[in-house]
Amino acid sequence: MLKILGKASSINVRKVLWACDELGLPFEREDWGSGFRATDTADYLALNPNAMVPVLCDGDFVLWESNAIIRYLAAAYGDGRLLPVAPRERARIEQWMDWQATELNNSWRYAFVALVRKNPDYSDAAALAASVASWTRHIGILEQQLATTGAYVTGNSFSLADIPLGLSVNRWLMTPLQHAHYPAVAAYFDRLSQRPGFLRHGRNGLP
Repeated sequence: MLKILGKASSINVRKVLWACDELGLPFEREDWGSGFRATDTADYLALNPNAMVPVLCDGDFVLWESNAIIRYLAAAYGDGRLLPVAPRERARIEQWMDWQATELNNSWRYAFVALVRKNPDYSDAAALAASVASWTRHIGILEQQLATTGAYVTGNSFSLADIPLGLSVNRWLMTPLQHAHYPAVAAYFDRLSQRPGFLRHGRNGLP
C-alpha cells in the first residue's frame, strides 16, 4: 500500500491525497510537518533532504516533490486517465503544472504569509501590495486560459493539471484580499466543486 508522509492541512500533501482519490488508490498517511513529527530528523532527511512534506513511499520506492509525486501516481496507476501518454497532450498538462509550481506559487508567497499566516516579519506594505498585484495578474493568466477552454485547464476533460491549479484557486479565493472579477475562474471553481475529491481535499475549509 502507498504511504504518504505529511500533514493533511498542507496544500502540497493535499495534491497527493486528491490525486489518490481521483485514481482510487488506497493509502496510509502519517502526520509529519509543523505541529506533528519533525521533518529535520535523520530518518526523515534520509527520505527527503529538503525536510519538506510530502514524501511518497511505494514499497521501496521513495519520492518527494508534490508535482513529481502526482505525475508518478498518474503514470503508474492512471492508465492515461489524468496524464496521457501522447507526448503533446502530456506536455501541455505538465506545462501548466510547472507554471503553477514556479510562476504562480512565487507570486503569492509574501501575500499569503502576511494575510493568512499573519507572520509579523511580513509587514512591508509595498511588498504586500506587489505580491497581491502579481498574484492577481497570474490568476488573470489562468482566467484567459479557462475562458479559452471553457472547462478545465487544458481542455474539456479534467486532467492532472487541475489538481495543483484547483488547489491554487482555492487558496486565492480563501485569502482575505480584494479579488478581481474573473468569471471563468469562478465557473472553474464551481465545476471542480462537483468532484468529491476536491471537496475532501481542496474546498474543505483550508487555504
